Amino acid sequence: MRRLLYVHVFLCCLSMARPFCPSQCTCVFHGRADGAGTRSVLCNDPDMSDIPVNVPVDTVKLRVEKTGIRRIPTEAFYYLVELRYLWITYNSITSVDTGSFYNLKVLHELRMDGNMISMFPWESLKEMPLLRTLDLHNNRLTNVPTEAIPYLLNISYLDLSSNKLSTLPSDLMDIWPPFNGAPTSTNSSQKIVLGLQDNPWFCDCKISKLIEISKMADTPVVFMDLFLTCGGPENLAGVLFQRAELDNCVKPSVMTSATKITSPLGSNVLLRCDTTGTPTPALYWAKSDGSLVNNTVQESPGEGIRWSIMSLHGILFKDAGNYSCKAKNVAGNAEATISISVAGTTTMSTTVPPVEPGPNTGLTSPSTAMIPTDTPGPPTVASTAPPKTSTPQPAVPKKPKTTPSNISQKGSFKQTKIQEGGNGRKLAADEKSKKSDTLKSVKDLKIVEETSDSAVLLWTADGLSNDAPLTVVYSPYGEDETKRTEETNAGIGKLLLEGLSSGMRYSVCLIAKGSDAGKDPCTDFYTLDNVDDVGQNQLFMVISGIACALILPLIALLIYKILALYCKGRNAGTDEEELGKESYVKFETISMKQRALNSHPTELWSRRPTNESERMLLCSRSSIDSQMTYKSDCSRSEYLC
Repeated sequence: MRRLLYVHVFLCCLSMARPFCPSQCTCVFHGRADGAGTRSVLCNDPDMSDIPVNVPVDTVKLRVEKTGIRRIPTEAFYYLVELRYLWITYNSITSVDTGSFYNLKVLHELRMDGNMISMFPWESLKEMPLLRTLDLHNNRLTNVPTEAIPYLLNISYLDLSSNKLSTLPSDLMDIWPPFNGAPTSTNSSQKIVLGLQDNPWFCDCKISKLIEISKMADTPVVFMDLFLTCGGPENLAGVLFQRAELDNCVKPSVMTSATKITSPLGSNVLLRCDTTGTPTPALYWAKSDGSLVNNTVQESPGEGIRWSIMSLHGILFKDAGNYSCKAKNVAGNAEATISISVAGTTTMSTTVPPVEPGPNTGLTSPSTAMIPTDTPGPPTVASTAPPKTSTPQPAVPKKPKTTPSNISQKGSFKQTKIQEGGNGRKLAADEKSKKSDTLKSVKDLKIVEETSDSAVLLWTADGLSNDAPLTVVYSPYGEDETKRTEETNAGIGKLLLEGLSSGMRYSVCLIAKGSDAGKDPCTDFYTLDNVDDVGQNQLFMVISGIACALILPLIALLIYKILALYCKGRNAGTDEEELGKESYVKFETISMKQRALNSHPTELWSRRPTNESERMLLCSRSSIDSQMTYKSDCSRSEYLC
């Protein structure tokens, strides 16, 4: 008996040590021979209205199915730190809080199909970094926002079928091959499974990438149902994705002004990029590290066209690299790359004074050593051309020409002498440099951008220092007494001449300090005519032409009228005579004969000549005579014209 009591107490303690299972759920422990195992919990009581809170903490799989639960509260599963599979299917859930899945760090699979969810908290997916399966089949979702895309990067199984989706963000397809740029592979472990059937898809450019994937034969993206159909617009309703042809939907294409550019140090660089596509693509520039370039200008001159210009001012060595022009619209992406290289190095010139020949050297003349440095300097000191040599002058002893070969042969000696030279030698070198600068010349003198009252003078300083003084002398051609002067520096390279007279010829000379007389460069140019005078002359010509066009027809008409009246006056007398002749006709009077007894019955009328007086009164009497009736033989007199 005592042994039986011990056994009973042991069994009671063992039952108390086991985790508690909710009354409306079934808990199953799947043990192994080594004592380890997993626990699954199934809650399918139709009378359950809330998520159970006393689920064993070692639960790996939780299924809540066919219950009356309508809402998932915040932190409903926070204590289930070992939960890997969560199925909340075929319930009446309409609301899911943002923090409902808090602390589910190892969850792999979330299934919530068969509910009435219209808005899913996509940001809650960040609490499940290991999530790979998301099943929202048979709900009431109407859209997937663009903000949800970052949380779907690791999802390999996404089921959105049997919802009310009509479109998807165009960027959503960019996270999957082939639009994400990753190499495609037929490895099944890299497949992306999508369930998108039974949705009223509106087939336009926004889902053009989705339609394109459906037409691909070999792609890592696999559809659960290959026969996706369009729900709109009307001309595509019921058409399969594989046969849908979209209107006004063209991927961008990018064109650049160049693919590789080499620019001198300190120069300004402009890069242009053009793109076409429908809808009109957006353009932006990016460096090789992905950072965006802000100093750009862009414009869209028409539908489906856009251009952009990126500017780099005072380019340095750090600006070298690849720059990508990227175009994007809902139909796709495109980009083109331009490579920029920076040429030239900063150089420092030092002149060594004459030294006496030593036991190891035989030099008796000064020479110049070019010491390259890697420090970027201003554009004026950067050069890709070989060093310039001094121009010999009659008054100065001729110096040997310095070449790159003798520089390389004597470089060590020069550098040694430069280091050993004292302050006196440096001052002598500076003095000789100043003297040699005066022997340099100015060339390529020319005039550009002439106007009626100004002109721009350009020149090239052949070896002169940037601060070398120059004097610009200009005057009307042949009028030396009206000369004007302007002071400037050689490094400026241009000067604006103002206050000029229009339509005149000018002479301009550029004089360098210390240069030989008569060897200064000069040039002639003409200023343009005054634009106002030209405009007034053109206006006068137009008005004169209009006046002539109006007055000449009037003058011709007036001359015609005068000639017509003159001709009519000469013919007036002749017309009166003709009128007198033709105005009257010869009349004859028909009168009744005296009847005789034996006369022929048909000879009732006789003709007699009518005199002039009767003819004149014919018209006035005709009305009276026509009314006269003779009683004899019922006859009357008639006058016929």
